[in-house]
Amino acid sequence: MKIAPSMLACDYTKMGEELCRVSKDADYIHLDIMDGCFVPNISYGPDFIRALRPLTDTPFDVHLMIESPRKFIREIVKAGADLVTIHLEAEPYPEQTLRQIRELGAMAGLSIKPGTPVEELFPYLDQVDMVLIMTVEPGFGGQTFMEEMLDKVRVLQQEMKERRVSPLIEVDGGVNEENVVLASQAGADICVAGTAVFRSPNPAEAIRRMQWC
Repeated sequence: MKIAPSMLACDYTKMGEELCRVSKDADYIHLDIMDGCFVPNISYGPDFIRALRPLTDTPFDVHLMIESPRKFIREIVKAGADLVTIHLEAEPYPEQTLRQIRELGAMAGLSIKPGTPVEELFPYLDQVDMVLIMTVEPGFGGQTFMEEMLDKVRVLQQEMKERRVSPLIEVDGGVNEENVVLASQAGADICVAGTAVFRSPNPAEAIRRMQWC
């Protein structure tokens, strides 16, 4: 299992130090950009990504929980994003935005909230490098993992086999050292983990334990 620590859960008074604590063991660094409209919370923007980028070579997995994400793609990639995920609910016709992300040299991801049927992702499986299944309602860290969302991962795996495509599957929300095993068994490739990493006495060791599942 690949693990992407979410900076949303780190100590904001020492973000650079927090990043360095986890980046050597992490497979990705997950950065949530929220606008207070698409989700009821506000986080940070491209300048934050740009400030952190020199501190690590670990790929930045940037999750855009914003309305009209197409307006910001160029700036987000320029700031240092390696993978940019948009929400299907924010871009009902996401083809152009996904293509733009790839043309700018980043990997393209597409995400859905818990209430969105997984079948709505199917038309885009050959246009993305990753699909992200939310296992909490997006906007805040520290929520409880919605195990029933793993059924979406299983359905995706079957559909991908039938279509002969292989985007990565990422699970985001409430992941910890217990349920990461369930995500792995369902077929997830990457798990985003915030509280389980940054609230651990030893974040690096917490990452390694989850990677071994």
